[in-house]
Amino acid sequence: MTFSSKIQPLSNAGLPSKAQALRDMLQSAELEFLMEAHDGLSAKIVQEAGFKGIWASGLSMSAALGVRDSNEASWTQVLEMLEFMSDATNIPILVDGDTGYGNFNNMRRAVRKLNQRNIAGICIEDKLFPKTNSFIGEGQPLADIDEFCGKIKAGKDSQLDDSFSVVARVEALISGWGLEEALKRATAYHEAGADAILIHSKKSEPTEIIAFLTEWANRCPVVIVPTTYYDTPTDEFREAGASVAIWANHNLRAAITAMREVSRRIQREESVRGVEAGIASVKDVFQLAGNDELAEAEKRYLPSDGDAVSAIVLAASRGSALGDLTADKPKCMIDVLGQPSLRHLTSTLNQGGIRDITVIRGYKKEVVNLPSLNFVDNDAYDSTGEIASLSRAEHKLKGTCLVAYGDILFRHYILDQLMQADGDIVLVVDSLWQQKDPNPASRVRDLVECSAPFKTSYLDDDTVTLQRMGPDIEKSKINGEWIGLAKFSDSGCDAVHAELAEMERDGSLNSATMIDLFNRLISAGQKISVIYVTGHWLDIDNAADLAEAQMFL
Repeated sequence: MTFSSKIQPLSNAGLPSKAQALRDMLQSAELEFLMEAHDGLSAKIVQEAGFKGIWASGLSMSAALGVRDSNEASWTQVLEMLEFMSDATNIPILVDGDTGYGNFNNMRRAVRKLNQRNIAGICIEDKLFPKTNSFIGEGQPLADIDEFCGKIKAGKDSQLDDSFSVVARVEALISGWGLEEALKRATAYHEAGADAILIHSKKSEPTEIIAFLTEWANRCPVVIVPTTYYDTPTDEFREAGASVAIWANHNLRAAITAMREVSRRIQREESVRGVEAGIASVKDVFQLAGNDELAEAEKRYLPSDGDAVSAIVLAASRGSALGDLTADKPKCMIDVLGQPSLRHLTSTLNQGGIRDITVIRGYKKEVVNLPSLNFVDNDAYDSTGEIASLSRAEHKLKGTCLVAYGDILFRHYILDQLMQADGDIVLVVDSLWQQKDPNPASRVRDLVECSAPFKTSYLDDDTVTLQRMGPDIEKSKINGEWIGLAKFSDSGCDAVHAELAEMERDGSLNSATMIDLFNRLISAGQKISVIYVTGHWLDIDNAADLAEAQMFL
């Protein structure tokens, strides 16, 4: 079965356009099939199933919007849905265009808009606007033949793609007007320029459809919709000369059945456990939505993971100075204004754009279970030091990485200042260290000696570097206190990896502190930069600190 055509196919990178692909299906010597879809997801499923084309059902799209198939959904709402369907797939879409959404002028505009959205064709029916679904009622009035022919001509004259198809749907059999009227109308519509005829019937057997196909004798492609006469073997349609068969609403109906069953069962059982194994996985949804393509695009257009900033939080210790407050939780989980102090710290990091945060747990590790964090455990926390904990997360020490103590709080500007600072290793140092505690001997401090003291002048751009760190620096040489926050570049991370390996070799790793690490790096020739702050931070070591933290926040 072949049909002549003067239409030349458009091509896109050597492939036919969607419109040409539909035209090829209509003119194929084999019976072709279109499967119903009503939104972007169902369109993807139709393509995934192997169908060569999509029937965008007016009934299904209306029902998906929760309205009747009586032009209650505006044609612009339908157009928006079609745009999603077209963007989601690369197979042609034939649109159920009802009566053309109005008169010839509405038809012209609709065809232009469909072409702009890469829709392959429109099927219009010879009934009156607003339409009523063909399976509702009897003896529905039909459009005037000449008026409908004018609508076909208007559509053909308005198409932007020469391969775009206008399919004329004959409703004479549906309305009980008989075979002669159906043939009369089909002939007129074909002569007016229709690229194919859709002959419809609501009988449960195909007698009148077969009769039409026999009388029509392949004058142009014929589309059928075996919704009511579904028991008929498909080979009968092939033998009778049908060009395309549409499975018109079965995805919608299947979805309704499945959604009812799942919703009722969940409501009845008050749990999703019973349905989980029988429904699509969330991963399947992501795959249909194209998340894999987005991931590839992110690799191309967004900064690489190497440019992203991560953070490691050292939070393995108990904090015994807090007494009974840490009997059942580590100090990083002590409540401060209704939230664990660790949550306040990680929220500050999050607000600075840092999402990849790894927390080193130890004491009562099961309590440290905040969402959206990565966890690494140092189960030997009570017999090892800070560097042993850091080494547990050595695989996360790459790119630009912050390392922070788990018991500190600080203002947002400090993080901003640190992120903007240059240097392979940069420490934040509080120049007002003497004002932090009226009794300096009450705690061990990470005091620092630097290449230059803090200056109030902002004209001095010389980089300040760390000379030495420790609790026992001569008072006249102390320039500040490290607040427990540092930034490492990728090169800085490499230097730390090398020093950790050396500590492993000389046996000092398990007992070493961050002070030891920084002093060893300096001895190895590593430049460590310093940025000064003037307070606006605290660490929670005891009950007095906890009270101060309440005020701080």
